[in-house]
Amino acid sequence: MASHSVAEQTRRALEVHLLDGSWPVGMRLPAERVLAETLGVSRNSVREAIFCLKERGLLFSRHGSGVFVSDRLQTAISSPWRQLVAAHPDLRWDTLEFRRELEGATAYYAALRANASDLENIEGIVRRLTDAYDTGEKEEEYRADADFHEAIAEASHNSMFLYLHSGIVRMLREHICLNLMAMEDPTGDVTAHLRRQHLGIWERIRTQQPDEARQAMLAHIDFTWSELARREDAGASRQQHLDQGRLIKVAG
Repeated sequence: MASHSVAEQTRRALEVHLLDGSWPVGMRLPAERVLAETLGVSRNSVREAIFCLKERGLLFSRHGSGVFVSDRLQTAISSPWRQLVAAHPDLRWDTLEFRRELEGATAYYAALRANASDLENIEGIVRRLTDAYDTGEKEEEYRADADFHEAIAEASHNSMFLYLHSGIVRMLREHICLNLMAMEDPTGDVTAHLRRQHLGIWERIRTQQPDEARQAMLAHIDFTWSELARREDAGASRQQHLDQGRLIKVAG
């Protein structure tokens, strides 16, 4: 295998740690020797991968201290996902479509394969989520909602689902956050729907009902889709009304 390919694979392996949160902001990276031994590659490949990530601003060096994780991925203004959604709104629908297929399957297999540790983890997240609904703490709701979906993927015990999910977990977390922000409703109706949906998914996983778990997850994603579409249509109608009003004023 060419050294360039090894270096690229090494870079991708390091990126997974940045994306899945296992290397949080400010963390000092393990020594090159340790990374090389862990990944089964040469120190030169590790050094080249780190250099590339530093060039992209994802890592930075402190003289005499080592290499550390920057906050580039967590800075909202420079978030690649937010920028892409702003420039290409259809990405939101593409991602929902992708999530519908992936998460319907992970819910199915989580209901089949979740062990006691998985169930304990999901139950704890459900408690956090319902507490956030009760208190109205939106930031905690966003985090717990994303944790819920991630925990279900982990409980599926399917290596390919885990690979796909971990590779894009930060994008999915931001996607969930953006959707929830777009669906905020002072009446509490949307929150009530989301609460019932999450509890329904959890109950079907807990009681080992795979087909029902899949259907509950699909219904949850479909609700999100329809609610966002409804609001987008309403926003377009309001904008059209405003534009017509401006034309009338100009004509007058």
